[in-house]
Amino acid sequence: IEKVSQFTRPIHTIMRTYGGKQLLPGAATIFFVNEEGYAITCKHVAEMIVSSDHINQHFTQFKQERQQLAGNPKYKQLIKGLELKYKYLSETTVQLKNNFVDCVDALSGFNIHMHPTLDLAIIKFNGFGKVHYQDCAKFLKDGNNIKQGKFLCRLGFPFPEFNNYTFNTTTDDIEWTSTGINVSPRFPLEGMITRFLADQQHGMYGIELSTPGLRGQSGGPLFDENGIVYGMQFSTKHLHLGFDLVDKEIMINNGIKKISDYSFIHLGQCIHVNTIKAFLQQHNVAFYEA
Repeated sequence: IEKVSQFTRPIHTIMRTYGGKQLLPGAATIFFVNEEGYAITCKHVAEMIVSSDHINQHFTQFKQERQQLAGNPKYKQLIKGLELKYKYLSETTVQLKNNFVDCVDALSGFNIHMHPTLDLAIIKFNGFGKVHYQDCAKFLKDGNNIKQGKFLCRLGFPFPEFNNYTFNTTTDDIEWTSTGINVSPRFPLEGMITRFLADQQHGMYGIELSTPGLRGQSGGPLFDENGIVYGMQFSTKHLHLGFDLVDKEIMINNGIKKISDYSFIHLGQCIHVNTIKAFLQQHNVAFYEA
């Protein structure tokens, strides 16, 4: 875990909906594969990064048009029309900002390669002078020898505790701040390989684990006791076990209570190391094996 932590980093996000001024924090994970600023994460994480610029620009344009209506006697009616134009409902995300924690010293933008069909993406950090990660991932050299029953670990950043953000009422904007908690603790989670993921299009492309991948661990590495990377966490599936209890009477605090419970098993899904290495090779990205 300590070895893998040297190249695994969190992406902190803050999100605001149109109907509320309360900010919603979130997190995802990336891990670096070489010294040139190349990292691996999930495609859905990369799509969130790309979409944030459009979401924020859309809201800036909305604010500019709203400002032009100030003082108009039909302001309330015109605002409703403006909300229809921009398709804003109470639950619509209007701002989304990302913070790439302890990755590089400066950032001018990204090059992103998204896998056409799988939840996998390569992110290239641009415009930096120095990297802040201490090592690079080392991928398992022969991924064909991975077997059922092997215990592996995932690392990521669920349960975000950072609070270095605020809502600026003057500018109607969400902002990162230099005060508050700017980190969240890493969270490792073990699991046994139960099955492999495969289909006709890709062949074998993934690994299923006996425990769930948690929100915030998406994009995090799957690794063994030596820190060798076997894959990347991308989703969790939920299978109904059939051990259902309906109006079951049990004793709680010296009283009879009726409870209902519908049991599921939550299985983590990871992109296979062979699939990741093939995608890196396709885009001429250097990486290490062990």
